[in-house]
Amino acid sequence: MDFQSQLYLLAHVAGASLLGSLVGMERDLADKPAGMRTHTLTAGAAAFLVLLGDVVLESFDPQNLISGDPIRIIQAIVVGVSFVGAGTIFKNKDGDGGPVEGLTTGASLLSVAAMGIGIALHLYWLAVGVALANVIINWGMDNLANAIKRRLGIEDKDN
Repeated sequence: MDFQSQLYLLAHVAGASLLGSLVGMERDLADKPAGMRTHTLTAGAAAFLVLLGDVVLESFDPQNLISGDPIRIIQAIVVGVSFVGAGTIFKNKDGDGGPVEGLTTGASLLSVAAMGIGIALHLYWLAVGVALANVIINWGMDNLANAIKRRLGIEDKDN
């Protein structure tokens, strides 16, 4: 693969990483277990893995005699990201049946992986929309919930 083609693929990985970093920045600002670096790497890696699938097929089968299964690549990405997401989830240390934390961050990592897949598949506007939706959901809904709690006089357990 020539240099220009590799730069084109690298631009896809960089674009996915950039969108992932926007979501991760919100997670960092909210002091969550996986932040900007984790989200950036997850989105970029997902895009890179999808792009590598194409390159592998072209490299090992220039006559297109072997058919690839793109769903398997996506499944592998989901499994890998699930392990990372599971690492962000933990139960209250006191063992008092308190809340499980980190679920939103785990879901956010899965979403940025899907965003990376979208970028690799040239679905740029869809990926941008998903990135914006992530930030709005994570930041906006948290602020809305806190405003409702204040209005109702419910104590915020985080503070």
